[in-house]
Amino acid sequence: MKKLFKFILNTIPRPLLIRLSYIVRPILAFLLKGSQFTDPIDGKSFKMFLPYGYGTQRNNVLSPSTLSLERHRLLWLYLQNETTFFTATEKLKVLHFAPEQAFYKIFRNQKNLDYTTTDLFSPLADVKADICNLPFEDNLYDIILCNHVLEHIPDDTKAMQELYRVLKPGGMGIFQIPQDLTRTTTFADDTIVDEKERAKIFGQYDHVRIYGRDYFDKLRSIGFKVIEEDYTSKIPAELVEKYCLAKGEIIPVCFK
Repeated sequence: MKKLFKFILNTIPRPLLIRLSYIVRPILAFLLKGSQFTDPIDGKSFKMFLPYGYGTQRNNVLSPSTLSLERHRLLWLYLQNETTFFTATEKLKVLHFAPEQAFYKIFRNQKNLDYTTTDLFSPLADVKADICNLPFEDNLYDIILCNHVLEHIPDDTKAMQELYRVLKPGGMGIFQIPQDLTRTTTFADDTIVDEKERAKIFGQYDHVRIYGRDYFDKLRSIGFKVIEEDYTSKIPAELVEKYCLAKGEIIPVCFK
């Protein structure tokens, strides 16, 4: 099953995968039902999670029911436990870039959210838009979720400026990225054009950089107040394992 899943992930275009997943998810959830691991997003438990990764596969990371990865489950727990995202009595205007399937239906059905999705290619996007040239007014959104997007964007400075522009004063943005916390500075090299080499160096062939710890300071230079939230350190170790989280992953929580 692992080899088949790897083949599917590496050969089928992402928009088609999204559509196919609605058929496959219930089957996977049934076949892998157990008690070893739990997805906190829907509360379902399994004997194993699925492997995932470009090149090097990470075992037990992809939930069979929601298709969430470590970062999605960590974000869910943070939003649920540390914010008013699910409980605010006033309606929150939310902008969600490249909406993940793990969240899409849940957020869409939240009565306290005025929820808009955007992306250039995703079939789940309400608004097809370039993150570097957003068709939205200044100071419009209470919350912006933009996760694992900026590493794909050549001009990430412009993208960050646009995120800052459309966020309300006092608003919150969460901009997760793949990050090498052992690196002091972000690394990019446009002269590397071979896809296999790019995947080896940057983690994925279509990533244009690997962010280091200076990512947080770059966000601050745009104007954001940034909290480097090491949230797994606040979660009991047995739950970090049970939920299959990536220990030490930092959530960049940004305020305007």
